[in-house]
Amino acid sequence: MTILAIGSDQRGTGYMYGLADSIYIAHIDFTAPKIMVIDFPRDLWVEIPEIADHHGITVGKINQAYLYGNPGMGYYDGPGEGPGLLARTLDFNFGLRVDHYFAIDTQTFVRMINAVGGVDVKVESPIDLNFGMETPDPKLYLSVGTHHLDGNLAYELATNRIPSTFQRMKYQRIILNALREKLLSPDMLLKLPKLVAQFITSVQTDLSLNDINRIICIGQAVTKENVRVDSFPQEMFTASGIYDPSRKVTTFIYEADFDQIRAMVADFMNGVWPFP
Repeated sequence: MTILAIGSDQRGTGYMYGLADSIYIAHIDFTAPKIMVIDFPRDLWVEIPEIADHHGITVGKINQAYLYGNPGMGYYDGPGEGPGLLARTLDFNFGLRVDHYFAIDTQTFVRMINAVGGVDVKVESPIDLNFGMETPDPKLYLSVGTHHLDGNLAYELATNRIPSTFQRMKYQRIILNALREKLLSPDMLLKLPKLVAQFITSVQTDLSLNDINRIICIGQAVTKENVRVDSFPQEMFTASGIYDPSRKVTTFIYEADFDQIRAMVADFMNGVWPFP
């Protein structure tokens, strides 16, 4: 089973709009059992299919595919709304086909972290979101070691945009690894069905309860060593600027060798990760 997981920057209720602030692919091998997760940079410039006839848009950042697909925009009339168009974009550009999708907005993320009692993040080098400056509104500072974060602090760390998208993705992986540790603990595994019932109506997903129960079951069987959260090598991506015709501005983007990404995606789908 391959799942597209999206962190939406939508701050209101519902999923009418919102960019894909984070984009993850989770590949679940129920036989091994093993779970592998990779992320895509939100600023990657791609072709966006299926909306050219409606609004003339053929390209954009990968996170815009989610926005254009959501009902508030009115650009896309295919299945799956924003996640559906983002899934089609991943398939169109990289041959990555997903079985299901899951999107969570900012408020639900905070509530969900709080519902599991927060997360304990392991920090290997100091994280200073103040960047050594004194400010009237101090931001998060984490020294080397383990720190307990509630939902609001986890959100602050996960959405920090400075100094780069890749640093932001690193922070998100720190939180995901901490959440993995929390959810795979024996006590929390017993509470997962109740948590699912609590949040199922607050997320944007096509996962059925049967699908979710299968995932919970593998969570009880998989070892922590067989759950990997990883990323494409940063050196694969080149920062650039390009004119975005939909917004009529020059925007920051990442470019990459799509043939290389396609080859790595194929390996990932075959259970090969990290790469030799």
